[in-house]
Amino acid sequence: MTAARHELTVTADHAGHRLDAVVGERLGLSRLKLKALFDGGHVRANGRRAKKGDLANAGDVLSVELPADSQGPVLVADPRVPLVVLKEDERLIFVDKPSGVPVHPLEPGETGTLANALVARWPQLAQVGDPKEAGLCHRLDIDTSGVVVVAKDVAAWQSLRAAFSEPGVVRKQYLALTCGPLADEGEIDVGLEHAGDHVRPVLDGGRPAFTQFTVLARSGPYALVQVVITTGVLHQVRAHLAAVGAPLLGDGLYGGPVDAAFPRVCLHAAALAVPHPAGGTLGAASPFPAELAAVAAHVGLPTQNR
Repeated sequence: MTAARHELTVTADHAGHRLDAVVGERLGLSRLKLKALFDGGHVRANGRRAKKGDLANAGDVLSVELPADSQGPVLVADPRVPLVVLKEDERLIFVDKPSGVPVHPLEPGETGTLANALVARWPQLAQVGDPKEAGLCHRLDIDTSGVVVVAKDVAAWQSLRAAFSEPGVVRKQYLALTCGPLADEGEIDVGLEHAGDHVRPVLDGGRPAFTQFTVLARSGPYALVQVVITTGVLHQVRAHLAAVGAPLLGDGLYGGPVDAAFPRVCLHAAALAVPHPAGGTLGAASPFPAELAAVAAHVGLPTQNR
């Protein structure tokens, strides 16, 4: 195996993180291998030699040269993972991620993720973008279901990764089941900062985060809420709705009610529209999943397909 070079663009969800953490997550490398890479000058940020403790900025281009003995795991094809294609053309694929399926593997040889399913169907995706992500252009939490976009070639992947890092370029629409008082509609424009395994709102500083919401139906303290975001901070929808007193059902991390009737965080990525690499806009929509419809019915909310 020869040395391999990877070009990584820092996305908005990694801004403010240490460079070694960003490279480690994106390439699936251990701390020991990361230290050797940075100490040996094999990582450059925007053309300059990078230090492992440097902080990443959205849009930074990281060049990582992996010696043969430092390369990350080869993505294993796993055709057992459910894969529903919502839309496909010559450059992009929109797929419907089920709840409970991770987007990509974290450990060498790991299977059972969306990325494993993608390379099982399109083997060429193993060469697109990050080596463990099979052309995936963004992420959803393991509990969150819904639309994910995949690039079929490197140029398309680079174009979409850049689009996701720019506020207002990609339009993401979610459906959420919440508990607590909430206005019929509103906007939340509050920065978010990382705090361990979650994010918290801050009045000064943090990552810019903008959320619009509209209540579609109510039943006592419960609501079915349509949410549109034009920024992409980790846990943005969950943290913002919790911050205004209406956390998601099943979301104990942000103060939402946890009950056997709520099998997961009740959040669904219902629609996604992105700038197409060839021009114009392309999007796809995902139907409201059956397990969330059952939760909605349990709390007295409408269950018709959204």
